[in-house]
Amino acid sequence: MGERGITVEFYFQCTSNGLQYEKIDQEGPETLVLEMFFSGYPTIVGLEFFPNLTTLTLIGQSIATISDLENCPFLKELWISECCLTKIDGLEDCINLEKLYLYCNMISTIQNLEMLTKLEVIWLNSNQIQAIEVRLFFASILFCLFGLSSSLIAGNCFDLNGQIEKLNLSGNRICSFKDLTNLANLSHLKDLCLNDPQYDPNPVCLLCNYATHVLYHIPQLQRLDTYDVSHKQIKDLAEVVDDIENALEASEEASLEQKYFQKLDALSKRIAFWDQKLDEYMEVVKKQNSNRLLVRFLLTELETVGNTRFEEGSPSDSWFNSCYDLILSRFCAWDFKKYGITGVKINRVFRVHNRTLRLKFEEKFQTFFEKDLNESENYRKMLECLFYVFPPHLPLTKKQLLRLLEEGFLETKQVTGSLEREEGFLTYTISDGKRTQSCDRLFPSALETCSSMEHRSCDCSLRQCEWFVFDHEMVVPEYVIEFEYITLVGTFVFPNNGFILSCDLQCDDEVMNMEPIVKPKPKIVYLDEKTVLSVAKANIYSQIVVLNLHGNSLSKLRDISRLTGLRKLIVSFNEFTCLDDVYHLPNLEYFDASHNRVITLEGIRSLNKLKHLDLSWNQLKKTGEELNVLRKHTPILFSLDIRHNPWHKPASLRLSVIGRLKALTHLDGVLITEEEAATASRYIAGSRITQGSLLEHSRTDEVRPRILSVLPFAKILSETSKNKVDLPAHLNSSWFSRITVLDLDGQHLSKIANLEKLENLRWASFSNNNLTKVEGLESCLNLEELTLDGNCITNLDGISKLVKLTRLSVNNNHLTTLERNVLDNLSHLHYLSLESNRIISLVGLQKAYALIELYISNNYISTTQEIYHLKGLNYLVILDMFGNLIVWKQENYRLFVIFHLPSLKALDGTAVESTEVESSKDLFGGKLTSDMIAERLGHSNFTKMQELNWTTSTIRSVDLVPADQFRSVCNVNLQNNNLTSFSGLIYLPNVKILCLNYNRIESILPRQKPQNHLTNRQLLYQKVTSSGYGQQGLSKGSRDAGFGENLPPIMQSLEVLHLGYNGISNLAQLQIGRLKNLKFLFLQGNEISQIEGLEGLQHLQELVLDHNRVKTINESAFARQCSLLALHLEENRLRELNNLQPLVKLQKLFLGFNRIQELSELEKLEAIPNLKELSVYGNPISRKTSHRPVLLFRLPNLQVLDGATVSAEERTRAELHLLEQQVKRNSIKGLMCSGA
Repeated sequence: MGERGITVEFYFQCTSNGLQYEKIDQEGPETLVLEMFFSGYPTIVGLEFFPNLTTLTLIGQSIATISDLENCPFLKELWISECCLTKIDGLEDCINLEKLYLYCNMISTIQNLEMLTKLEVIWLNSNQIQAIEVRLFFASILFCLFGLSSSLIAGNCFDLNGQIEKLNLSGNRICSFKDLTNLANLSHLKDLCLNDPQYDPNPVCLLCNYATHVLYHIPQLQRLDTYDVSHKQIKDLAEVVDDIENALEASEEASLEQKYFQKLDALSKRIAFWDQKLDEYMEVVKKQNSNRLLVRFLLTELETVGNTRFEEGSPSDSWFNSCYDLILSRFCAWDFKKYGITGVKINRVFRVHNRTLRLKFEEKFQTFFEKDLNESENYRKMLECLFYVFPPHLPLTKKQLLRLLEEGFLETKQVTGSLEREEGFLTYTISDGKRTQSCDRLFPSALETCSSMEHRSCDCSLRQCEWFVFDHEMVVPEYVIEFEYITLVGTFVFPNNGFILSCDLQCDDEVMNMEPIVKPKPKIVYLDEKTVLSVAKANIYSQIVVLNLHGNSLSKLRDISRLTGLRKLIVSFNEFTCLDDVYHLPNLEYFDASHNRVITLEGIRSLNKLKHLDLSWNQLKKTGEELNVLRKHTPILFSLDIRHNPWHKPASLRLSVIGRLKALTHLDGVLITEEEAATASRYIAGSRITQGSLLEHSRTDEVRPRILSVLPFAKILSETSKNKVDLPAHLNSSWFSRITVLDLDGQHLSKIANLEKLENLRWASFSNNNLTKVEGLESCLNLEELTLDGNCITNLDGISKLVKLTRLSVNNNHLTTLERNVLDNLSHLHYLSLESNRIISLVGLQKAYALIELYISNNYISTTQEIYHLKGLNYLVILDMFGNLIVWKQENYRLFVIFHLPSLKALDGTAVESTEVESSKDLFGGKLTSDMIAERLGHSNFTKMQELNWTTSTIRSVDLVPADQFRSVCNVNLQNNNLTSFSGLIYLPNVKILCLNYNRIESILPRQKPQNHLTNRQLLYQKVTSSGYGQQGLSKGSRDAGFGENLPPIMQSLEVLHLGYNGISNLAQLQIGRLKNLKFLFLQGNEISQIEGLEGLQHLQELVLDHNRVKTINESAFARQCSLLALHLEENRLRELNNLQPLVKLQKLFLGFNRIQELSELEKLEAIPNLKELSVYGNPISRKTSHRPVLLFRLPNLQVLDGATVSAEERTRAELHLLEQQVKRNSIKGLMCSGA
């Protein structure tokens, strides 16, 4: 058996089948049947002795894989049941197999049966097969899969098995008639069992018309679920029932189609409804001018030098509450019931302080007062509060609000006494005006108002009246109120019927839930040739005319240009970000790419026949670039839809598109009229800089005006100066050189051009245009001020040559970065405004040394590291970063900026106080951070940095986060700083060498602050450790010895530590024992008097304690330093050399300049057997000549003593000298004894 390598299992197999193991060579080839039951047989082996085997039965074994069957080519019947099989394999050579029984195993997939073409019976019941998804190539008559967990029969799994006559699928989870229909491919199937009485039925068997469905699709069946169904009447009945079902299905399809159309129509109506709501909402957004109003208020205050001020109120102001109550008292909910309005919400109230109007009013009032002395005591009662409202259809710029607030009412105005519109302001006037005849009563007080719809008999209309004021000086603007209406759902959006009620949302839900409910279809992710042909229902590419890929997950259209005959392409509701695959489609007429994520049209080429293009609901932004693509590659485009894209300039978008795409007839679903086309043509013609526009918008002033305003000088001069170019002079070409001021704001410019001759231009403004880059200013080298607000500029490349520029404003553009070197040459630039862009870094401002004012609010700056780019701007006085992520994301942001930019006088609109400067120094002074390192290195990639050297920098703490960025740092030198602990250094994972000499280290970790709840006495006892109060009876020695013994280790990579000259007096409090892998420790120049706290340093090889105050070496000092090789104790106060016995490996000992006097102390060094180098110079004992021979005699391995090498001759002399001394002592003792 040993030669054959046969196992015990094989031996048992032979004996259980009546075979003699010794005669297996003779009996094996004659054996045709082998059986083995319930014996735990783990592996099929030994079949090479049975080459003629036809039947193999293995039941109840532990077999996991089928093996060794290649030796049985004649095998016809195989049973491996109730075993542990997980996979069907190893049957490739059993080509004659007819019956295969693999039931009651753990098989999950039907596979590897392709070669068994003679297989007639297969049993796979009671396995773990979930779905029949493979094609079986055998021609069996019995196929049993009952007792599985399968719920799916793939459509083609039985395609090639036309010979199957009997199929049992009972005890599975088949629940769909569609799965049963797949069995119709078995043309010879006669016996089908899905509901065997011995097993549980499939769920599909419990459905109505189950048997009818099966018999109709498999008419040749003779037995179904063990019942005879061969009678012709049953088959005919099934066919009749199925015909009825088909007729019902046809009628249902017609009804279903009608329901689809009804649902589509309802959805279209809801979409149109919400489109209207969206348009109305956008109109409201345009009219929300709160922030702009506040800016205009500030400008008015500046220009009037404070004589007109606007004070924003709060609930703490009495006047605010009075005005608040007055507004509520004038509101009548009953009047607004039809709009769904229930109340008003007051957002802000401004109090107007106009000194000029107030003086005029007081003067007029005094005149009026002198006429009627009887009312002198109650003159306040003569004042009346009125509402003045503007026409709601006019924009704010046309309402002349600021003019009224600054100059008062210059014309006769009608004033109303009720609250009817969103905006208005209250005025005080004397009750001397003429009222209308409809009402002669005063306004109601707050207690008399009707503010609820519960008042069914409201009489507020009787108290409402109109006033006509004929003396404008008798009316003074008092308050400006910003409010909105409250509706049943939310805030009221006023224009038309733009508010949203709950019924609108309910209507949406009803439409979405209408029948039929559409089930989501599988989405196509990748487009290949097979998929294209399948979707288009074509055989070859050239046949495809229409391709509908709506509602998938496609992001690419690979090889779409091969569809040369394509006329209609739909890719809506996908995930496209660009359309660069759509090119060279010569016959494409219709293209729908709506509801994607397209950000650019670059790549679209040669769509010469395209007539309809839908790009709605995408992410297109750049109007000029996208229109250039369409104009070049879609020359006959008739219809274009670009709604619901985040265009940069939506207000002028329609005119720009119509003016550039001349063939368009419909835009965004709206017909383009002839008038609109003419307007667009004029718009495009007026968007170019011509000689006429230069003459109209230029001035020739030589002196900059001294005016207190934040507006650009170009704007101020264009509005105030009359120094235009003389009309006769323009005939001479020299008039270009006379222009110094140019204001082309709001001219729809897409490009700056034709300014080559304006060589003396000094102040220019191109705000609110469609510019995408700075260009055309190369000849304007004398330009001092340039304003480019409200454009679409993405970079500042074109200004680098404007070296005389002093003021630059590029607010509200699309800048993302400030390119390096662009501002480097602008040595006179002292004002830079980049507000409301998308700037993420300040790196381009590093060399803008002349900057005094920097406004960069409402951008995307998020890290404090960006502030380091401004540290070189020593003249920077004003910095505004409000609205950036850094403001609320970074802790102590304001103090951080103030600390690093000490020249600042104002930050984010608030003056920098001296207390803030001091607080910033306390918080950030002396802190080593990642930002400081990045500033020095010029980058923030610390992953490859191996050494950190930051000496003499008054560092008090270290905060390097995240520490993982410094994982490569192995050498840290922070010598000569102000550290009191290791601080953030303990988090650096791989530091091996740490130098902290000349700091103030007290412990590895910062000391914890005392608890606030402790009394002064308790704090005192904590400081005075010798008292023992509250120490649970522990002695001082016990407390110090165990100070860090049980604490977890830190900095486990640290091997070398320098802590020299730190003023350390207590080693135990230092917690040095937590550095478990420390090998070299340098503590020279401290105030250590006792060696302690080294218990955890079991790997320490060298310890330096020179120049300290050590007097004695206690018993526990070196108790665990068995690995110490070198010990430095020079310049201490040692008198004794006790407790050095644990230092069995010590080779170097330096004891110079101590107080050792007795020779007997040196003799104690015999306890250190491996000592090779010793230094004792500078001690009192070194003055005795005998100390050297004694040490050489006592320490036989000593090689260097006091810096001098010990020679063999010296050691011999030392031994002879000691022997002579010994002989002398002995002879003296003998003489003394004989004399006695």
